[in-house]
Amino acid sequence: MDKKKRRLLVRTIILLILAAAVGYTLYANLTRDEKGSVQKGDQAPDFVLKDLHGKEHKLSDYKGKGVFLNFWGTWCEPCKKEMPDLEKVGKEYKSKGVEILAVNVGEPDLVVKKFAEQYHLTFPIMIDGNKEVLRAYGVDPLPTTFLIDSKGRVKEVIIGGLQNEEQVREKLAEIKP
Repeated sequence: MDKKKRRLLVRTIILLILAAAVGYTLYANLTRDEKGSVQKGDQAPDFVLKDLHGKEHKLSDYKGKGVFLNFWGTWCEPCKKEMPDLEKVGKEYKSKGVEILAVNVGEPDLVVKKFAEQYHLTFPIMIDGNKEVLRAYGVDPLPTTFLIDSKGRVKEVIIGGLQNEEQVREKLAEIKP
């Protein structure tokens, strides 16, 4: 096989791989809504997850309270940045009827416990081991936060991390019953 034919074959293979990648990306984005994508105004899907201490948390048990539902990972830099602010402001708002629920997306308990200890986190941290809740809410990327009012309706979906303590305070105030 001469050089020209080999080059043509390699270029054709690369072109086919690129076309397949573009096709898959288009397919994944067009069918994405089918997996569940919770939007502002929707009723928040109920779920039951265990926290790091083995206690079950059911979203519907928090009716009557505002819920700051945060999906995160220990490896996620914006998640690391917002955690100290969530802890500090969350303590203030707990007595005002607002709960922070953190859902870690499938990391080992030991890794999450170590992270929680490092950041001195006291709010419930649950692990979505099989990522069912992540899929039900249509979360992508991390962090993603759902502000849920006292009636269980989503008031806002925040994609990305909150920048500072004041922004966290503002968001928690929005869902205060």
